[in-house]
Parts: sequence; C-alpha cells; structure tokens
Amino acid sequence: MRPHHELSGPPGAPVVVLGNSLGTTTALWDPQVAELRERFRVLRYDHRGHGGSPAAPGPYRVADLGGDVLELLDDLGVERFSYCGVSLGAMVGMWLAGHAPERVDRLVLCCTTADYPDPRPWRERAATVRRSGTASIAAQVVGRWFTPALRARSPEVVAAFEAMVSEVDDEGYAACCDALAELDLRPVLPAITAPTAVVAGAQDEATPPDRLRAIAEAIPAAELFVVDGAAHLANVEAADAVSAVLREHLR
Repeated sequence: MRPHHELSGPPGAPVVVLGNSLGTTTALWDPQVAELRERFRVLRYDHRGHGGSPAAPGPYRVADLGGDVLELLDDLGVERFSYCGVSLGAMVGMWLAGHAPERVDRLVLCCTTADYPDPRPWRERAATVRRSGTASIAAQVVGRWFTPALRARSPEVVAAFEAMVSEVDDEGYAACCDALAELDLRPVLPAITAPTAVVAGAQDEATPPDRLRAIAEAIPAAELFVVDGAAHLANVEAADAVSAVLREHLR
C-alpha cells in the first residue's frame, strides 16, 4: 500500500525518512523538519489509516508497515536512506534496519520498545476503537504523551494532538494496535548494522527509559540518550534536545 507522503529538501541530498507514532501524522515532525531539510532530502509519510494514507482491512503487522515504506522508497527511486522514528515509527525503523540493513545508513529510535510482554492492553484498545472510534480514547492516550508541566503550560498542544488522534481512521488505528499486540523485534536487533541513536524521554510512562536501554544494548553500534523534561513525544516536548541528537547523528 502506497502511503501518503511529503518530500522536501534539496534534490540529490541524502534521504532521511521520518516515521510517526501511533495516532499521529507527518505533523509530529514539524519541530525538526525545517532544520533537517536544509541538509537532507526529507521524506515524511503517514502509516495506514493515518493522515492522508488509506486504511486497508486489518490486522496489520509491523512488517506490513515496513513493507509500505520500502515500496514507497522503491517507487521514488531511493536505494539508501537514514530513518528516524518515534514509537510505532521507530518500530518500523527497527524492522527496516534489521531486514534491509544494506539500505539503512543511520538510524534514530525515539521513545519506543522492541516488544510488549503483555498483548492484552493493545487487543483491548483495538476492540474499543472498533466499537467506539478513536475519539473515545484520544484524551486518555494523549494524556500519557506529555509531562504534567507541558499539559499545564501548553494546553493548546495537548488539544491539537487529541484532535489528531480523533481524526485517525478507526480501522487503521485498531489494526496498528493489532500489530503492537504481536510485536517482538528483539531477534532482529543484533542484525542492525546502522549506527543508531536511541532516544528516551526521562518521564516517558508509555515506553520507559529501561525499554530504550535494552534496545541500545542489543544493537551493536547504538548509543542511548535520555532527555530530561520529556515524556513519550520527546521530539515535541524537548524539541531542541532531540534536534541536537539528530544534528550530530545524521551528519
């Protein structure tokens, strides 16, 4: 399935692909994209059922979402690329770097995990969304994405992300939850050869720093960065700190 995508930056420059979290769109990377496209050809895309991408009937697997990215890159004539992902987007990045290591130059994994020991919460969330829609869970989900300080300081940011989640196609969102219920990328991590920056939000309750530490320890050429003052969407809440990691790592 060909995802909706946005391509910007100098033609002929090295390509950087930006992958989004579950429930968000290409707008997730707004804090970083202006700087990145000064030096790179930046490809942003939406997962199935998110933003401008159509939703196929579920269930999905992370391999399906990764296959969408490879198909898009093939259509665009891009052989080699770097990849930066947040949460679900980073899971896709791990799959890509493990299954097509010859194509991935550098990798950035933000606020993610390689597995979920208990699949039941994802199956329950998928059932809720299929029954009641994404709007029914938006406030609860987004409430975990930011620290209390951000929620108090910038309620408009929280409202914008709640609206974003509410607009995701119900089946597309639920089918991505199915993918998370089946997630186990631990076997592919040792096969990742790309230099990897692993970024954790110090206050992330959804994917705590210990989850990111385990990923960094399993990938041969990985370095862990723990960002203070950030929860699950560290690239939004601590934009300057995450941008600095990207600036150094993607040189």
